[in-house]
Amino acid sequence: MSGRLFDPLGDDLPPASEGARYDIPLAERMRPHDLDEYAGQKHLVGAGRPLRLLLEAGTVPSCILYGPPGVGKTTLVRLMGAASGRQLLEINAVTAKVAQLREMVDDAKAIKLRQGGRSAIAFVDEIYHFNSQQQNALLPAVERGDLILVGTTTENPYFEINKTLLSRMAVYTLEPLEPEDLLQLLRRALVDRERGLGKLEVSATDDVLMTIARRSGGDARGALLRLENAVSAVAAGGGRELDEAGAIEATGAATQRYDRASDDHHAVISALIKSMRGSDPDAAIYWLARMLAGGDDLRFICRRLCIFAAEDIGLADPMALLVAQNAAAACDRVGLPEANLILSMAVLYLASAPKSNSATLAIGAAEKSVAGGDILEVPRHLRNAPDSDYIYPHDDPRHWVPQAYLPSARRFYYPGNLGAEARVKERLKKLWKRFSEE
Repeated sequence: MSGRLFDPLGDDLPPASEGARYDIPLAERMRPHDLDEYAGQKHLVGAGRPLRLLLEAGTVPSCILYGPPGVGKTTLVRLMGAASGRQLLEINAVTAKVAQLREMVDDAKAIKLRQGGRSAIAFVDEIYHFNSQQQNALLPAVERGDLILVGTTTENPYFEINKTLLSRMAVYTLEPLEPEDLLQLLRRALVDRERGLGKLEVSATDDVLMTIARRSGGDARGALLRLENAVSAVAAGGGRELDEAGAIEATGAATQRYDRASDDHHAVISALIKSMRGSDPDAAIYWLARMLAGGDDLRFICRRLCIFAAEDIGLADPMALLVAQNAAAACDRVGLPEANLILSMAVLYLASAPKSNSATLAIGAAEKSVAGGDILEVPRHLRNAPDSDYIYPHDDPRHWVPQAYLPSARRFYYPGNLGAEARVKERLKKLWKRFSEE
């Protein structure tokens, strides 16, 4: 077989025609031959990084490569085999059966025996598709070292992989590629005459290539696909240069790395909440736009805004909860796309409002007191009893009278110093001595 990872043809088959070569996707043709060609993930395989040092020493740990599509997981596994000089067995979890797993384990044992105890790499692509039974079938072989198990997954392995199997494997997280990494990849693909698009003789400036890189969402496969479509369109029209307008027209809208049921969803809503908490309206409105572009559920967003208004703004601006609640009602009535305007108004208001978590801390402290056994009796004068000596506050010109509402004093609420709550604090200081004792 050919040593080129992208080449699907064996030496015993006739070579593909020039036209047929371009039927193989550019991303497949441009798969790197070694770690030096590998784009991105410098935290894992950059010069001097621990994983790279292991591979160059011929050692491959059983591991899970976790990351979004198009960031080089499959490519890295294949380079692990090449860099360490180990044989690579490959199976896809989407289609594999238990019998095929057992066959792969048997093959790995035979390879280890033939190679004097040197284990092969068993690569399971999209390993999270395996059910518990299939994952458990691999456990004894991993435990004994009959094979080195390397799995790839786009889903969180801490949720999707059996704990017993995961405890025997390292987890390496691959990140979306930076635009600069994609730019280098696109430059190479554009001029490479053997594997890339060089024979089409279409040029492009770095600015045009960076436009493609930025619109690819850190996805190397997507970036190369966009480049291939754009350059092929120019060449088919007899052109010799790809300009920015042509790149945008041929590549479509920017990639949204977002799935409202996955880690991206939780990461972006977390960023939105923390940006509002940090009073940064520009960051908050950006993360809202990401959620809307990803098709997130309007009711989910509105629910989070209502929670935020009470949890993080509270009594510093009591209007915040009304704004969030009214925004939720208006979004429910209006729907998309106009609901974007309503959410924009609400998010900007919440992000810009003064902040206080005193209500959150107060109910938390009171609940902790109750859970800890601090169960107080209701004072007699607060009960609905005929002989109660309760004093009605509104009968006093101050609309307040000094009487006890707990059998012994407790302190749960500590007013903040911002916005409307500053006025609340001053009023309570005049009524209750404990609010003057910070």
